[in-house]
Amino acid sequence: MNKPTIVNKLGKMAGWNSITMNLLGRNVEGFTELSYDDSVEIEGAPGAGMFFVGYGTGKYAAKCSITLYTEEWNAIQAALPKGSMLSDIKPFPIIVEYEYDFKKVTDIIPYCMIQGRGVAVKQGDKTIGYKSDLFVGGKIEWNV
Repeated sequence: MNKPTIVNKLGKMAGWNSITMNLLGRNVEGFTELSYDDSVEIEGAPGAGMFFVGYGTGKYAAKCSITLYTEEWNAIQAALPKGSMLSDIKPFPIIVEYEYDFKKVTDIIPYCMIQGRGVAVKQGDKTIGYKSDLFVGGKIEWNV
């Protein structure tokens, strides 16, 4: 007897509508992009012959960037004392959650700092958003 083909093997997949980003203590709705990753330098240790005999590791690096609508940037700015820059905000975590197929995954991007802000708009744009790279001073906690 033939086995049935499983079309929906992985169930409901994670997508844009399943993500929540908590920034500075509140869930942000006015964002259009979130990107984060980490890496460790790994280098092969050559020995006799043509193959590596081992490896060494180096620095850890984490990166994060967010794109917020101008209204979100302005709301963050309005919460600061007059004349302050977004880079004056003390380090904070970003908590990212996404749900799919009755599973919940939570990642924590620790010790983030906003490096700057700006405006980029051109003729025909219906909204204004700005992408900012963040400083990440700790190790990303995946699926905590």
